[in-house]
Formats: sequence, structure tokens, C-alpha cells
Amino acid sequence: MEERLKGLMQDLGNAINESLSDSERIAEAIGEIKRAGYDVFLVLEATIGFNKRDDGEDSPGDDAEMAEPQEIAATGRVRFTTQDQRFLKALRIAVDEEA
Repeated sequence: MEERLKGLMQDLGNAINESLSDSERIAEAIGEIKRAGYDVFLVLEATIGFNKRDDGEDSPGDDAEMAEPQEIAATGRVRFTTQDQRFLKALRIAVDEEA
């Protein structure tokens, strides 16, 4: 994996940890549990996916592909965008593609 990507992923992890640590709402909830006589163990799991964009492909900030509503034909079929297909693949969801 590229060193730059590793650094960016580490930065993201640090930002998530700092956000949780600095959250007054989380601190208050944990404090309430402790005052009720319990120890608190907080373990969060995050799945973060990323794909290298091909040159010329819309960037996530572009609204071109995101703004298009899904097309449902009279047959009830849905046309998935490239972004939809990648998302489903990341979730290990297979979609039968009929011609």
C-alpha cells in the first residue's frame, strides 16, 4: 500500500479517536454508567472503504453521478451506477445482471 495512503488512513483514525475522546455527550453517557456502578469498555469497529479513481472518472465531490435518480423500468429493474456496484461489491452483495 502506498505510504501516502497509509498516512492518510492513520490521520483518519486519529481524527475519529479524537472526536470520540472530545465528545461531551459520550463522556456524559460513560459517566452515568460509571455512577451506576459499572465499568465501561467501549470498542467500536469501523469499516472504511476506498477505491483508486480512474483518470477522468467523476470525483466524489462531483454531483453528476450522484444527482441522477435510479431508473426503474416498467419491468421493475434498477439501473445501478458504477458507484452503486462498487458499494454493493464492498458489502459482498452480488447482483445478477440480466441482459
